[in-house]
Amino acid sequence: MMTRQAVILVGGKGTRLGALASSTPKPLMAIGGDMVFLDALLLEIIRHGFDDILLLAGHLHEKIRERYCGRSIRGASLRVVVESGPAGTAGALRNAASLLDSTFLLANGDTLFDINLRRLSACLETRPDVLGVLALRRESDSTRYGSVRLQDGYVVAFREKESGREPAFINAGVGVFRREMSTFVEETPCSMELDVYPRLAAVRTILGEVFDGYFIDIGTPESLRKARLDLANRRRPAVFFDRDGVLNHDAGYCHRVDALEWTRGAVETIRLVNEAGALAIVVSNQAGVAHGLFCAADIDRFHAEMSTQLAAAGAHIDAFYFCPYHPDAAVAEWRHPDHPDRKPNPGMIRRALTEWPIDMNSSLLIGDKASDMEAARRAGIRGILFQGGDLYASTRSELEHVVALRSRTRMC
Repeated sequence: MMTRQAVILVGGKGTRLGALASSTPKPLMAIGGDMVFLDALLLEIIRHGFDDILLLAGHLHEKIRERYCGRSIRGASLRVVVESGPAGTAGALRNAASLLDSTFLLANGDTLFDINLRRLSACLETRPDVLGVLALRRESDSTRYGSVRLQDGYVVAFREKESGREPAFINAGVGVFRREMSTFVEETPCSMELDVYPRLAAVRTILGEVFDGYFIDIGTPESLRKARLDLANRRRPAVFFDRDGVLNHDAGYCHRVDALEWTRGAVETIRLVNEAGALAIVVSNQAGVAHGLFCAADIDRFHAEMSTQLAAAGAHIDAFYFCPYHPDAAVAEWRHPDHPDRKPNPGMIRRALTEWPIDMNSSLLIGDKASDMEAARRAGIRGILFQGGDLYASTRSELEHVVALRSRTRMC
């Protein structure tokens, strides 16, 4: 089952930030314009397909509630759960135990780790013997964070912050867990880092996955300044995919969930894009809606099934765009002589460029028709014509160029 819930710990006092956090919760620190740090973190989590968000609030919870309670962001619903008294990070989780799904993403509200979050949930899904998978990062100097010891993939020990500067794995503040993990919270207040994670490690029921993505922790004035510089104008390459004939076999007007059949190498290609930190976006003409063969809701269900199957493989699509219009539509509602979204027009690509932080110069489109290539040309991005066979083998060299561009521009 696809993990859809994300739980974010936003109750800390931010004492190291001093006066900066005296009247503002640490996750609500401004990073540019109207955006606060938690906005950036939420967008990062939601784009991976997590659409049920619990914010566990404590200190200055009124401001968290005012900004987020009851909101919807990119289709994800947000709820705020307020602890009755100081409970620590683990105590806050136990306070929300009745609201937890069977599996959930758990993230600190003051850190952002730019990784493929679906790799974590896929790892947990294949390991019913463990209660969680923690994302780790190798740091050349672990003084500020403490360190994590790995053995055969298991997290076996946590070491407190020490004065000696040495490379080590650190807990990067995000993981995927089973609900049963909350039974390891034995007292209140209780800390995830100091109490619960070491207990899980002691009985070998927590794994560690090592990533090398961009990482920021806004716990100090210096790191907050860095976050403001890094995040305010961040842009990513995007890989736009036509759908039928590129990602799934085109049997004609594909819409039935039980008929979804991936093309060879499609899942691996999407996962490569995810691992590179680029956006994976589908742009698809769906004239079957205009011809009355199926409805837009059928397309949504088909895309939801694609997302579920991709999540099991540690991959995801960031956004789906489709155009139901056609000049010869049987359904009057969808009849249009030349709709701007219908390829070869570039409307869907242009919408994505306004709705997502995309670096257009590093982006490309993969399609199997001349209309796809023309849409890419009109949008001002590169087009790659897929002529069948293995999508991964056919496009890998081009995609590795995108990966290389992303690596050179990745913040560190």
